[in-house]
Amino acid sequence: MEIIKIRDEYIKLGQALKLAGLSDSGVDAKYAVQDGLVKVNGQVEYQRGKKLRGGDTVEYNGQTVRIEA
Repeated sequence: MEIIKIRDEYIKLGQALKLAGLSDSGVDAKYAVQDGLVKVNGQVEYQRGKKLRGGDTVEYNGQTVRIEA
Protein backbone atom coordinates (compact mmCIF):
# COMPACT_ATOMS: atom_id res chain seq x y z
CA MET A 1 0.00 0.00 0.00
CA GLU A 2 1.34 3.38 -1.02
CA ILE A 3 0.97 6.38 1.27
CA ILE A 4 0.35 9.96 0.12
CA LYS A 5 1.11 12.68 2.65
CA ILE A 6 -0.88 15.88 2.19
CA ARG A 7 -0.07 19.33 3.53
CA ASP A 8 -3.56 20.76 3.33
CA GLU A 9 -6.82 19.67 4.93
CA TYR A 10 -7.77 17.58 1.89
CA ILE A 11 -6.81 16.52 -1.63
CA LYS A 12 -9.27 15.91 -4.44
CA LEU A 13 -9.63 12.39 -5.80
CA GLY A 14 -8.40 13.24 -9.31
CA GLN A 15 -5.31 14.94 -7.88
CA ALA A 16 -4.60 11.98 -5.61
CA LEU A 17 -4.76 9.54 -8.53
CA LYS A 18 -2.22 11.62 -10.45
CA LEU A 19 0.04 12.15 -7.43
CA ALA A 20 0.12 8.43 -6.66
CA GLY A 21 1.01 7.66 -10.28
CA LEU A 22 -2.18 5.66 -10.78
CA SER A 23 -3.25 7.97 -13.60
CA ASP A 24 -1.09 9.65 -16.23
CA SER A 25 -3.26 12.74 -16.57
CA GLY A 26 -6.33 14.47 -15.23
CA VAL A 27 -8.28 13.23 -18.23
CA ASP A 28 -7.37 9.60 -17.49
CA ALA A 29 -8.36 10.12 -13.85
CA LYS A 30 -11.67 11.67 -14.92
CA TYR A 31 -12.65 8.72 -17.08
CA ALA A 32 -11.53 6.14 -14.52
CA VAL A 33 -13.75 7.78 -11.90
CA GLN A 34 -16.70 8.28 -14.27
CA ASP A 35 -16.52 4.63 -15.33
CA GLY A 36 -16.80 3.48 -11.71
CA LEU A 37 -13.32 1.97 -11.58
CA VAL A 38 -12.19 3.84 -8.45
CA LYS A 39 -13.17 3.03 -4.88
CA VAL A 40 -12.82 5.36 -1.90
CA ASN A 41 -12.96 3.64 1.49
CA GLY A 42 -14.35 0.51 -0.21
CA GLN A 43 -17.19 2.29 -2.04
CA VAL A 44 -17.29 3.08 -5.76
CA GLU A 45 -16.86 6.84 -6.19
CA TYR A 46 -18.11 8.79 -9.22
CA GLN A 47 -17.03 12.30 -8.18
CA ARG A 48 -13.56 13.27 -9.35
CA GLY A 49 -13.67 16.25 -6.99
CA LYS A 50 -14.35 14.10 -3.91
CA LYS A 51 -12.35 15.52 -1.00
CA LEU A 52 -10.01 12.99 0.57
CA ARG A 53 -8.70 13.50 4.08
CA GLY A 54 -6.21 11.72 6.30
CA GLY A 55 -7.18 8.07 6.81
CA ASP A 56 -9.04 7.69 3.51
CA THR A 57 -8.04 4.92 1.12
CA VAL A 58 -8.28 4.85 -2.67
CA GLU A 59 -8.35 1.66 -4.74
CA TYR A 60 -7.77 1.61 -8.47
CA ASN A 61 -6.40 -0.93 -10.92
CA GLY A 62 -5.43 -3.40 -8.18
CA GLN A 63 -3.50 -0.83 -6.17
CA THR A 64 -4.38 0.82 -2.87
CA VAL A 65 -3.27 4.24 -1.68
CA ARG A 66 -3.79 5.67 1.82
CA ILE A 67 -4.02 9.40 2.46
CA GLU A 68 -2.15 10.77 5.48
CA ALA A 69 -2.42 14.31 6.78
